[in-house]
Amino acid sequence: MKNKVALVLSSGGSKGLAHIGAINVLEKNGFQITSVSGSSIGSVMGGLYAMGELPRYTEWVRTLNKKAIWGLMDFAISTQGLLKGETVFNKMKTFIPDRNIEEMNIPFSAIATDLINEKEVVFNQGSFYEAVRASVAIPTVFTPVKYQDTILVDGGVLNPVPIDYVKRSEDDLLVVVNLYGDKIEKHIQKEENSKSVTLINKLINLIYSGDKRNSGYFSLLNETTSTMIHRLAKLSIEKHQPDIVVNISADAAGTFDFFKADELIQLGEDATNLAINNYYLNQQKNDG
Repeated sequence: MKNKVALVLSSGGSKGLAHIGAINVLEKNGFQITSVSGSSIGSVMGGLYAMGELPRYTEWVRTLNKKAIWGLMDFAISTQGLLKGETVFNKMKTFIPDRNIEEMNIPFSAIATDLINEKEVVFNQGSFYEAVRASVAIPTVFTPVKYQDTILVDGGVLNPVPIDYVKRSEDDLLVVVNLYGDKIEKHIQKEENSKSVTLINKLINLIYSGDKRNSGYFSLLNETTSTMIHRLAKLSIEKHQPDIVVNISADAAGTFDFFKADELIQLGEDATNLAINNYYLNQQKNDG
């Protein structure tokens, strides 16, 4: 019999491509994912998996380079956010049609944050794209979403690891893919010669950067928010004690490093293999 899994996918920007690798390895090792919940990028990957479209998305995202990602950035003339976040989803709709969440193959929940009422909003029915657009609305980066009588932003603001909202049966293993694992110290890369750096690359670097040693406005804000979210993620995992936790280093990639698809998917696969091996080792110790 396959081990049934209730899967929780955390927020974390482009590191969410590691979710693809994690799902691949879980399935290869005989785990059956019976439900999924996610915040921000975790909601995108979780929803795509729940409706059977993750392979098609994976094929597409592997083709992206920096230039292609730049083409998907729709800058907003707004004080509420840098990007509108419409172009990328419109592009995805050309090869992955929208679907109502209640019609997906397995139960799925996407989490957003109600900014006015300071609470979580759980999407488990209605349009997939409308749900994930709200869930990925990183404050100041993406414009917020007007919803009913309130405003929604990124689900990771209040619940980066939405364990509370995954539909879990009694025998299901609880598996969490956490994109806020311990950081790996990196050497500061020398800046390219200014004559060889194009304006586009400068702007991309400004948006991508999450280095606290960079005094740029978005870098500082991103690092401040990340510190808060890392703490929330850790507390959630400590509270719920999942059966398997797949940890991805928090500094494995920047927010928009989707051009690193192969590297990040492989990272997810390696981390999941390690987590599964540790799970079985602990099972053997407990049985012994």
